[in-house]
Amino acid sequence: QVQLVESGGGLVQPGGSLRLSCVASGITMNLFAMAWYRQAPGKQREPVAAITTGEETTYTDSVKGRFTISRDNNENTAYLQMNNLKVEDTAVYYCNARIFPGLEVSPLDYWGQGTQVTVSS
Repeated sequence: QVQLVESGGGLVQPGGSLRLSCVASGITMNLFAMAWYRQAPGKQREPVAAITTGEETTYTDSVKGRFTISRDNNENTAYLQMNNLKVEDTAVYYCNARIFPGLEVSPLDYWGQGTQVTVSS
């Protein structure tokens, strides 16, 4: 059974930092691209950061220079280091694992339950 379990969320002041962790089980994580998404109140879920199996990273413009995604395949864990947090970063953050089974097959996604990040003064 595939499980992605996020942790590390909480309440921080603007300018503060958090590191989110996503521990995967039931998958061979080195075969999956990993990503973090977030959903703020009243907004659609949006991708925040992604890292490929080759450790190439992509970020949404609003977090570039502040967030860093990384992965440790030996520990089956993906991370999101968030620095200089802003009120606008407040959201539920979700871990995503995606595999590309083949050229003719759509990607398969697994999701965690989410962890709340609240940035408030």
